[in-house]
Amino acid sequence: MAGPLSGLKVVDFSRVLAGPLCSRTLVDLGADVTKVEPPIGDVTRYAAPTDGAMSGYYAQQNAGKRNISLDLNVPEAREVALRLCDGADIVVENFRAGALGSFGLDYNSVAARNPSVIYCSITGYGQEGPWRSRMAYAPTVQAEAGFTATSEAHYGERLSAFMTDSLSHADVYAGLQGVIAILAALHARDKTGEGQFIDVAMAATLLAVNEKAHLSLSDLDPRDEPPVLGATDCPFFVGPEGERIIVASSLIGSLTFRFFLTAMRRVDLAKDPRFATAGDRQANFDELHALVQRWIDGFPNKRALDAQFDEAKIAMGEVRTMKQIAASEWSEYWGATQTVSDRAGGEFTLPGRPWRFSRDRLDGLGMPAFQGEDNEEVCRELGFSEEELARLIKQRALLSNIPATREMPKSKPEAAT
Repeated sequence: MAGPLSGLKVVDFSRVLAGPLCSRTLVDLGADVTKVEPPIGDVTRYAAPTDGAMSGYYAQQNAGKRNISLDLNVPEAREVALRLCDGADIVVENFRAGALGSFGLDYNSVAARNPSVIYCSITGYGQEGPWRSRMAYAPTVQAEAGFTATSEAHYGERLSAFMTDSLSHADVYAGLQGVIAILAALHARDKTGEGQFIDVAMAATLLAVNEKAHLSLSDLDPRDEPPVLGATDCPFFVGPEGERIIVASSLIGSLTFRFFLTAMRRVDLAKDPRFATAGDRQANFDELHALVQRWIDGFPNKRALDAQFDEAKIAMGEVRTMKQIAASEWSEYWGATQTVSDRAGGEFTLPGRPWRFSRDRLDGLGMPAFQGEDNEEVCRELGFSEEELARLIKQRALLSNIPATREMPKSKPEAAT
């Protein structure tokens, strides 16, 4: 594999999202990742919609990984897993705290045989403490960690409603924080020669990435600025050509309101009693929004509007769908999407890489593997003889679920530009 992590070996015991995203990022950076899948398979293999033989959800988080399927309830399968970890630089898992310990695959067991291993565990609330055994999925962790509360809308004095995000922020951010910690541990290992255990908690991650946490945690006095909520924070408008746009400046805040006045060439509005203070602007937000919208309607096109906003240090963006951004000139230039096989003659379009390197050249996205597709190859690399391999299959320590008709992988994916 090409990439800055080329030569590193990763064993991935994870499933669904947080762990698979972590190890998929390591794949993208050039690491050799082997996914260890249980007999029932990663549940995302059955996520709809599917295209041909492969689930798109599974493909997005697991493309490029080799796959071995083990039933860890069979003692011989545990020996296969341990031997796999013996040669690993990194192990990633996201089971409940202590789950892999029951199979003798916890950090202490693995490190006793491979002291230089970096072992990353991702859970909802960490490996120790009063919440260690709680089931954790993104919607519940986001609610527990103050993320969902920011979506509260009030309906009268006693009724309120919340909206959970359709994207799994807790999983994604925790997976990326896992990558950061792994890279830091690799740097430390270069100096000491010793590996270590990394404990990543999804709840702690959401606190760490919340750039406005200090406001609530410290009970800071907002002075004359009332809370900025919803549409008044970064308001939406209809652009000159009918497109939906968002402006990344508040009409309410005293500093950013002046930016709008500069862009509109309407400094006189600062003396308008309806808009004199932040409280006045919030109370008369609909009138203020309509005034800005009429100004926007006077532009011939989006490019001209963007130029005037830019002059006033206001960022403007169009509300696009995924297909629209993928079809943009920027996406084509960056290589923001790539295609992978669906293993049935078709293909998926998936996100590309978010980084470019001046020296390293990254391979294209690899194929997603079927369950147990690389059983024999991996076991032979671990030194198992043909007789031992046949016995592991007979004992059902090794399992596979590979369609009879499938597209075979290419020897190596084409390099990404």
